[in-house]
Amino acid sequence: MSNLKTVSSISLALLGFALIGCQKQEPQQNTAAETAVPPQVQTIAIGFQKSALNLLVARDEKLMEQQFPNTKIEWKEFPAGPQMLEALAVGAVDYGYVGNTPPIFAQAADKSLNYVAFEKVAGNSSAVILPHDSDIQTIQQLKGKRIAVQKGSSAHELLAKTLEKAGLSWSEIQAVWLPPADARAAFDKKAIDAWAIWDPFLGAAEVDSNVKVLIESSVFPQTYAFYIGNPEFIQKHPDSPEKFIQALNASDQWIIKNQSLALDVYQKSTGLKPEVAKIAFERRLKPSPVLPLTAEVVEAQQHIADLFQQVQLIPNKISVQQHIWTPTATH
Repeated sequence: MSNLKTVSSISLALLGFALIGCQKQEPQQNTAAETAVPPQVQTIAIGFQKSALNLLVARDEKLMEQQFPNTKIEWKEFPAGPQMLEALAVGAVDYGYVGNTPPIFAQAADKSLNYVAFEKVAGNSSAVILPHDSDIQTIQQLKGKRIAVQKGSSAHELLAKTLEKAGLSWSEIQAVWLPPADARAAFDKKAIDAWAIWDPFLGAAEVDSNVKVLIESSVFPQTYAFYIGNPEFIQKHPDSPEKFIQALNASDQWIIKNQSLALDVYQKSTGLKPEVAKIAFERRLKPSPVLPLTAEVVEAQQHIADLFQQVQLIPNKISVQQHIWTPTATH
């Protein structure tokens, strides 16, 4: 009888331990489930330039707020892509809009970034321009000339391709590294011989300074602008890139349906003269959808990076593919 009592006591004790074990496991399972849910986005900082119409409309029409309810959206303007990517690298910007060249220079400098999406760029939206009375007739005559360009910008890439087409090296010109506003002042004073620039600064020069266009970007293969993300931010909020892209495409559709209003948004947001804003707006592709990167786009971007490495504009070979964000697979 005492043996039976002992066995019963042992059985009860084991059952008790088993129940305690089950009770201890439940909080661990709940914690794991909680950590699997991305935290609520409190603030998103978005960097933009005057040429970023999809972002300008998204800002004015509160389209980001529709995708990110209860989130504070901060808008930060930059004169060009290199400055915006500097801010992204230090966490001051979460998403931003740049041309094709700034990410390459940022990668070469070991700065952290993700290519999130792309947008096609109109072929006549950037050019190498000259004063109206310049005696330069061909791109070969750029040899020895002072050419202004924003270092690390899309115009930097345009100038690189122009020199390659002309059979000139960088050592055969005098590159003058200036942001758009300073370059415009130098251009008007004829302190430079030529200027590689993009819209809307190109349109402004055409309206105000009676320029000659030496070569347009349409001469070269299709180029792209990019929406760039901060990898750390994306890792914390993995669903945010797709929401960001959805807001941008809602903006593009709004622009198509409301072109006169979109032109007003562009003009007022940039402070450009109405005639300048109209030139840049009319050059813009319509529609201009925002899409995750394709193999073709990655290849085009890699080609630019390889060219820059070959002519020693960047010190080492980089891989664009390693920095591509890819959408979550759906089943």
